[in-house]
Amino acid sequence: MPAQFVRYTPDVEVDDPDFDRNVQTVIEKTENYIAESVEAGGTGRALRDAHAKGYGLIRGEVEILDGLPPEYAQGIYATPGTHDALIRFSNGSPHAGADARLGAATGLALKMFDIPGPTLLEDEPDTGTFDYANINGPVFFCNTVEHYLFVQELFLNAAAYFSQGRPGAHRFFTEFVTGKGTLDQDDWAWDEFLAFLRLSKTPPANLLLSSYWTMGAVRHGDYIAKVRITPDPDSAAAVVRRAVDPASAAEVFRPALEAELRERPYTFDIQIQLCTDLERMPVEDTTVEWPERLSPSVTVAKLRLPRQDISGPENLEKMDSLSFTPWRVTAEHAPLGNIMRARKEVYRRSSIARHKLNQQPRTEPRSADEVLGPTR
Repeated sequence: MPAQFVRYTPDVEVDDPDFDRNVQTVIEKTENYIAESVEAGGTGRALRDAHAKGYGLIRGEVEILDGLPPEYAQGIYATPGTHDALIRFSNGSPHAGADARLGAATGLALKMFDIPGPTLLEDEPDTGTFDYANINGPVFFCNTVEHYLFVQELFLNAAAYFSQGRPGAHRFFTEFVTGKGTLDQDDWAWDEFLAFLRLSKTPPANLLLSSYWTMGAVRHGDYIAKVRITPDPDSAAAVVRRAVDPASAAEVFRPALEAELRERPYTFDIQIQLCTDLERMPVEDTTVEWPERLSPSVTVAKLRLPRQDISGPENLEKMDSLSFTPWRVTAEHAPLGNIMRARKEVYRRSSIARHKLNQQPRTEPRSADEVLGPTR
């Protein structure tokens, strides 16, 4: 029998009475970290509190496919056509420095242009842009904003823990599970810790060979979904520099990306996985991977990257000035769940703080050409 997709209703999200207070605490810690990173971060600039190190800003084009089944042809995907785009590849760590120090969690942030309709950001509703901020793992290691308070603190100070060898690592793990001693034993963060371990064991890979997920759920028009940006099989097969060894050099991800894009174009599939069962495909529990056997991911668009040269330092400068947030979307694609909801104001406030400290104008571009210049 065909799958019965769960329709979106507001009650799929759980109200947290302490949400606003906890989010304000997260914002304060985030802004403090960003301010301190000017001196402590090693670059002389204010860093993002996550995905601090970018690997390249890429010009792209999104083709929304024609003839999609009606359940998938929702929101922006109801109208076939092409949109210019920009892509930022990054490392997920809040720190900069050699790739070997940062781990293999990487991100793909996508910005599409000329998308009709207001965004969900009240201070910039008419930008015409639409963002995804995806990571190379299908789950997240935090389910509540209350838990994020101690998880954020641990991650921002992770280097200090792990620099002390096994004793420091053991203390990091213990404080993660116990919420730095704040959680009752019955409420220890085992599911979140196991999700963290899973993500931490992600093997390093060429950025063009990873899949990138929203991790949290989003609206998909009348339905509930997760979004994956995954390599087109033919493009993936053509990648030459497949092995990436962070121990071999200080920089490994960016040089491999530069070389591949200089030599050949590349394509990702943008895919939608619709929810069919809120128990086994929950909205509020981001540590649970949605099983493909319950609802396979379906390609709704192609993300095409033409051949291009991203090697110059100006590419990194232009990349650093941009802002990406999962809330720069239309209402039909609203992020769902408390963790996703927390990202709205945290991302906005952190972006404002970073741009101010770096004396960068904080304005949304109207086209890829406005950022990278016209193609020749």
